[in-house]
Amino acid sequence: MKIICIGRNYADHAKEMKSELPTEPIFFLKPDTALLKNGNPFFYPEFTKDLHYECELVVQIQKVGKNIAEKFAPKYYSKVTLGIDFTARDLQQNCKEKGLPWEIAKAFEHSAPISNKFIEISSLDFENLTFELYKNGEKVQTGHTSDMIFSIDKLIAYVSKFMTLKTGDLLFTGTPAGVGPVQIGDKLEGFLNEEMMFEFNIR
Repeated sequence: MKIICIGRNYADHAKEMKSELPTEPIFFLKPDTALLKNGNPFFYPEFTKDLHYECELVVQIQKVGKNIAEKFAPKYYSKVTLGIDFTARDLQQNCKEKGLPWEIAKAFEHSAPISNKFIEISSLDFENLTFELYKNGEKVQTGHTSDMIFSIDKLIAYVSKFMTLKTGDLLFTGTPAGVGPVQIGDKLEGFLNEEMMFEFNIR
């Protein structure tokens, strides 16, 4: 399986990062070794001094598809959850300044913690979902699916033009504004429509 991550899919986040709004989806990949499950603690890596959280809605691909038309995209997913796209911001900035790829800032070990709990989309008002991230009990991010620049269906249609989507693939759909640093000792909790989806500690 692969982890497909979408960048700049919320206008407020693009603005806070001083980035232009995309005219088509931006995506990058993380390996399966980036996954962190079961609420296990995340160990702060030694290679960064500026690690940022980015809470995201995640959909799971349920069947193989390529060159998927947008109108057929809903047939390729039925479950949703929450995850974190951890970013070593200092490494990312250094790579950007040198015009280099920045996988080392995004694709490192356990950089994609994810909830064990998946919710059937049929039980949700999927166009108006709200998710929230709390750090040490304080709300730091709030996202609404209605604020996405590109819908899930558009993302699936776009990505599938370039690569085959396979059963079990995970699509991280972008983060809203409010991203920020974490430190050793912090606790992160993610909620989807007020239902807790994950909690874990930074060690």
